[in-house]
Amino acid sequence: MSSEQHPAATATAGVRPADGGGKPLLCLRDLSVSFPAADGTQVPVVQGVDLDLAPGEIVGLAGESGAGKTQLLLSILGLNEPRARLHGSVRYRGRELLGLPARELNAVRGARIAMVFQDPASALNPYLRIGQQLLEVLRFHGGVGGREARERACELLEAVQISDPKRRLRQYPHELSGGMRQRVVIAMALMASPEILLADEPTTALDVTVQAQLLQLLLRLRERHGIALLLVTHDMGVIAELADRVAVMYAGRIVERAGVDALFAQPRHPYTEALRSCVPRLDGPAAQRLASIPGAPPDPAALPAGCAFAPRCAYRLAACDERVPALREAAPAHWSACHYQEPLGRLQGVVA
Repeated sequence: MSSEQHPAATATAGVRPADGGGKPLLCLRDLSVSFPAADGTQVPVVQGVDLDLAPGEIVGLAGESGAGKTQLLLSILGLNEPRARLHGSVRYRGRELLGLPARELNAVRGARIAMVFQDPASALNPYLRIGQQLLEVLRFHGGVGGREARERACELLEAVQISDPKRRLRQYPHELSGGMRQRVVIAMALMASPEILLADEPTTALDVTVQAQLLQLLLRLRERHGIALLLVTHDMGVIAELADRVAVMYAGRIVERAGVDALFAQPRHPYTEALRSCVPRLDGPAAQRLASIPGAPPDPAALPAGCAFAPRCAYRLAACDERVPALREAAPAHWSACHYQEPLGRLQGVVA
């Protein structure tokens, strides 16, 4: 898809590596997360997710709020609430992380796999200076302190394009803008030189100019340091800008998985098609209203017997109400969980 066809697709797409190439650094298999309900039953928020992340790859995890994206990210590092119940497998370089003792898992968190949380204001301690929070990462993971640690902190603040880093180290979070706080959170995640960065909606609360700068920053980090990135977002424009591959989530399940170009050129799941249609187009009629998806995502505690997207779907079949569709290969390296097998494109039911 050209930049004229999609507003967020730019020349940065040229840096994407081969789709799915290389042995995965991170391998999720049949990963599920649930929480106990008041009646003692388990409410599923993530169901049977299979996903790989290769070295230097950027995988976008897309979907509406409540799809289970954040819980999936938290489960990789065991950061879910204590009452959460996890099943399946999370392997980093072949080592199982699920169920790993806290002491061993702490050696992975931040050092090998780091996380950028959605809200930088809550991710940073308001009572500690920026420098204290950055240096704590190195003290914990590498026993490095003093001048060497401060130089590393300044180097990373410069890398995320924060001016006058020595002065910033002495400041508190409230003295920085939202965009600067988000850059500090990214710098903190990079302090111990991780191989994988988990980013949960890193651009959500930022204006479009700062958002564009952060997207370019993430691309540079991949190019210069070979960092693999699992990016959670509900913004399909961000996915088009950054990702090599995309996994689309709905009601806790992955409903489509493909390379980014294939997914935008020919989505295979009605939900993906609907999400794509909601992105403003630069080449459309000026007076055309922005499309929306009717209805709302289902309550995880009351999922329908069949496809969870069926009540909102323009392609609904009788089978959709009877059984959950399996994720299967609809085209080479393009997987979809849908009973409807004909080409999509009519978009009835996706209305203004």
